[in-house]
Order: sequence, then structure tokens, then C-alpha cells
Amino acid sequence: MNRILRRNVWHLLLIPLCLVWVYPFVWMVSAAFKTPKEMLLGGLSLLPDDATLDNFRRAWTTAKFSTYTANTVTFSVTVVVLVLLVASAAGYALSRPGLPGKKILAAVLVATMFIPHGYTIIPTFVLVNGLGLGNGLLGAALAQAGPALVVPVLLFMGFFGGVPKELEEAARMDGAGYLRTYWQVMLPLAKPVIGTVALMNFIGAWNAFFVPLVFTLGSPDLRTLGVGMYGFYGQDTTDWTGLAAAACISVIPIVVVFLFLQRTFVEGIAGAVKS
Repeated sequence: MNRILRRNVWHLLLIPLCLVWVYPFVWMVSAAFKTPKEMLLGGLSLLPDDATLDNFRRAWTTAKFSTYTANTVTFSVTVVVLVLLVASAAGYALSRPGLPGKKILAAVLVATMFIPHGYTIIPTFVLVNGLGLGNGLLGAALAQAGPALVVPVLLFMGFFGGVPKELEEAARMDGAGYLRTYWQVMLPLAKPVIGTVALMNFIGAWNAFFVPLVFTLGSPDLRTLGVGMYGFYGQDTTDWTGLAAAACISVIPIVVVFLFLQRTFVEGIAGAVKS
């Protein structure tokens, strides 16, 4: 009885905190349906007096968010595919016993986590341009996926390291080579980690600003949503209601993807912690 009472008391204390935490997001959604005058003079009220969809029309057509949404989907999916392919293969290789320099490679990977993107953007830009992929979404995806590989590699490495060796040996006795064992036996077992890595990197790529900004400077039509959001800031004025509508357009796909992969994400994190 005391335990139930304590739990209810904690719930009563946490509900106001949750409301404070959620309020800015709700206010943003509310502002997207308000006129500029009502948003500036309406204070903290949430319900618009005269709801309008003009802000969404302006963001979708005038601000080119229809194009930016398509660019962001292409950019984010490419980043996720690159990270999954490279990280799963690297994680499998690093999880095998007897690999020369395994500890050194893992230490170098971990060390790169502490290098800010800004310090490496120039050599990355030169390298991508050297590949002939400058001013393009594929080049931007490569630049985004490179630094994002460390945590996924460690997650796959921990997962594959916990798979019983007998399973791999049985596959090889049946004639499967190294690549076939990785692709047809080990990789299907890693679905929880795949879901976790896909979700983490999709959200990171969707919200990315710095790398897409640098790699689309010469091609404004290839901007992503994060970069396109900056277009609402003028030299003298800012379109706040248009910015709120654009933010809503940007957030909706992330919420849908998270709800779709939520269960896999939790299973992947739980498995990684156990490993």
C-alpha cells in the first residue's frame, strides 16, 4: 500500500515537470496555425483564435520544403545504408578472435569520437571533391556517414562477439565462406542492432545541419530541411510562423519513424548493454 502511495506521489510530482518539458513543442505546433500578428501578441496561449494553414502552404511551396523533404529523405536513407553496410562488416571483422591489431583499431575508433566535425570538415570536403562527389547529396551522405560509424561499429562488434562460435563453425562446415557466413548467418541475427543503428543515424542525418550546409553551398536546390530552415531568417525580419510550420513538417517524419522502430530500438540498446 505504501509502495503504491509513493508511486502515485511521484507521478503527481512528475506530471507538472512533463507538462513544462512538452510545452515548447506544443507551442511550436500551435504557432504554426497562427497568423504572425497573433503569434507575436498572443503570449503563451496555445489555442489559435483564427487557425490558418497559410504558414504550411508558404513553407511547402514558397520556401521549397517539398524539395527539401525529398532531398532529406534521399540524404538520410543513403547515410543509413552506408552506415549499416560499413559498420556491420567492420563490427563482424573486429569481433573475430585473433585479428592482428584488433585492440589498436578499436582504440583508434574510440579516440575519433572526441574529434569535433568542424576540425575535419576541410580534409573531408577536399576528399569528397577529389572523388567527384562535391555539391551532391551522395558526397554529403559520405561526409555525414564517416564520423557516425564509431558507435555502430562498437555495437555490432559487441553483438557479434556474443554469438556462439559453434553457430559460425556449423555454417563453415556446410560450405559457407567468410562473406556468406557474415551475410546469410550473422547479419540476420543482428536485427535489433540494425534497427537501433538505423534509427539513431536516420534521426542524426535528418536533423543534420553543418555537413549538408557545407556540401550544398553551390547547389541551393539540394538543401536538406535543416539547412532550408535557415532561409526563414532574413536580414531584418524573421518569418516565425513559417518557421514553426517548417519545424512541424520536419518533425513529423522523425516521430513516425521512431514509433515504427521503437521496439527494435529498445531491444537493440538492451542487447548492447548486456554485451
